[in-house]
Amino acid sequence: MELREAEIFLVLAEELHFGRTAERLYLTQPRVSQTIRILEERIGGQLFERTTRRVRLTPLGERLRDELIPAQQQFQRAMRIATDLAKGVSGALRICLPTYSMAGQSFTMIVRTFQDRYPDCKVMVTEDFPGDLSLLRKGTYDLMCHRVPVDEPGLTLGPVLSEEDRILLVHTGHPLAQRGHATIEDLADYAVISQSGIPQPTYDQFYPATTPTGRPIPRGPEITMSSDVLQLVARGEVVHPTVAPFMDYYRHPEVTHIPLHGQPPVRSVLVWATTRETAAIRAFAALATEVLKQSTDDTTPG
Repeated sequence: MELREAEIFLVLAEELHFGRTAERLYLTQPRVSQTIRILEERIGGQLFERTTRRVRLTPLGERLRDELIPAQQQFQRAMRIATDLAKGVSGALRICLPTYSMAGQSFTMIVRTFQDRYPDCKVMVTEDFPGDLSLLRKGTYDLMCHRVPVDEPGLTLGPVLSEEDRILLVHTGHPLAQRGHATIEDLADYAVISQSGIPQPTYDQFYPATTPTGRPIPRGPEITMSSDVLQLVARGEVVHPTVAPFMDYYRHPEVTHIPLHGQPPVRSVLVWATTRETAAIRAFAALATEVLKQSTDDTTPG
């Protein structure tokens, strides 16, 4: 069986309509019919049952379809790999996550799918708090997951990786934990971490200088890594505004969390230096968009 014959057969097996198959493959309908007749003569059995009202696979046709699909997928994968290698999707792709909680629930699937599709491009993921965007311009990292807004020049913003609700970390037994929720106004009564090199737009988003009524929000110690904040919260030195997935990656037996009301969700995006864009970066961003769309489609009712 020639490759074009297999393609015509598989499209017809999917469409079950000679006219649509011809349109999809930019062929004439007689050409599709002729190809199927030739295949059936060569195989020695009928692949499709045809009536004036419908077309359907015979058991023999179903078996041929099931045997051909993996081969077709393997062929397509081999062609993608060869094409991407020619475009430069190889070597290493270095990705920075300031915290793993920024990356979103689909990030592991994105990396795993990318590594499978582009086996000659090694993905290296590093947690590097607080997410210094200058490291993209220096070439230390190729991609970074970062909170928006990102307002520095020379950077390209890719797909949104996550959109998460806000929470407040407090120690167990804290008065706010007993109440069951908090607002930004409550932060005036407790300290939050100092800036610690966190980019100003991100810091202002989580730790404003004042509450909505103008009361100052006290500053506590700095941190050097995401897990440090748990010790400070457990000791009662700070409360910590963050996002819900934080608790999926960082835990402490004496730290709990409550909803932080009145604040919009927080988004994280892929970011890269515009002048350092490569085929590997473009491929990762495109695949991330593909995986995220599939994830959304899978969770959308109906």
